[in-house]
Amino acid sequence: MSHHAITAPVDGAAFARLMAPFGPFETNPDLAVAVSGGRDSLSLAVLAKEWAADRGGRAIALIVDHGLRVEAAEEARATARLLARQGLDSVVLCWDGPKPVTGLQEAAREARYRLLRQACRERGILHLLVAHHADDQDETIAMRAARASGPDGLAGMAALVEWAEVRLLRPLLAVRRARLTATLAARGIAWIDDPSNADPRFERARLRLAGVPDSARRVADPMRTDREVAAAKAGVALIEARDDGAVTLDPDEFGRLSIGLRQRLLSHLVRSIGGGRHPPRRERLDRALGRLSGSLERGKSGRERDFTLSGCQFALRQAAGSRRLVWIVRAESGRKGGQPLIPAAFFACDPAAATHLWTWP
Repeated sequence: MSHHAITAPVDGAAFARLMAPFGPFETNPDLAVAVSGGRDSLSLAVLAKEWAADRGGRAIALIVDHGLRVEAAEEARATARLLARQGLDSVVLCWDGPKPVTGLQEAAREARYRLLRQACRERGILHLLVAHHADDQDETIAMRAARASGPDGLAGMAALVEWAEVRLLRPLLAVRRARLTATLAARGIAWIDDPSNADPRFERARLRLAGVPDSARRVADPMRTDREVAAAKAGVALIEARDDGAVTLDPDEFGRLSIGLRQRLLSHLVRSIGGGRHPPRRERLDRALGRLSGSLERGKSGRERDFTLSGCQFALRQAAGSRRLVWIVRAESGRKGGQPLIPAAFFACDPAAATHLWTWP
């Protein structure tokens, strides 16, 4: 690949190609973009705004003020003003309250994603874009390799993550940072680099200063995104919403999926409905898959086959107006504050088919 190709700006056509694997999107798509004011997220915000506008939608920037430095509040306001000059609306989200003395970076990350997810949920936005790029991916793999991570960890960051409220999209994972810098330079747009990116107190900053080992410069597993998309499409086909906030799952259709797809779909489902932060343990997931397919429960029916998994109740019952049996999945009593969620992973992009799309009050 030529040096010019590596450093060429990302234009609208190139960004459309980067977004294509995440489709299809709803008509007039609304996007949220996490923006720090640095070159990476600012490039993403400008590209996302144009992409959404071309499709009759809109993009909004979400700026998180962690409150860790005196200058942070003014930097957030300056970023908002910069975005406004590019025609982008923005919202500043503040991490209030006391900050931990140890584990500060991890706590800040958790707070950032909590604020971003809440903002998307309040606005009914299903797509949250973050600006992680190829150089970030290299650093992530290097840090995980140093901790002897397993295959999933060494696959790097996933391009697509399905949360209950929103899909997290990383469209720039294959793009080098130099191209994002070139994208802003070509448009004459200035940026604000976060000084914490060079703070040696933080592992990623130390790695960035020392340089990423060649062994970590690998392409993350491209099949990972394919598997996530396959799980979302299977969810659209197999899962239906009920008026009481539960969902139904057709056991026959579920049993026809490959074992890997069943595992991934069930893991997404229980995290979305049960509200857990982590997937079920493998042995519990496999046991539940056996129950769902009947391999562990032959000869039993109805309430005898009911079980729980990761904050969800599974009940085998007759479908309304039919003799067909379906699994009814709902959050356990008292979980998630009694507010069930229909996961964004199962959003049908065809509005006519979106019977399970949760409409926020």
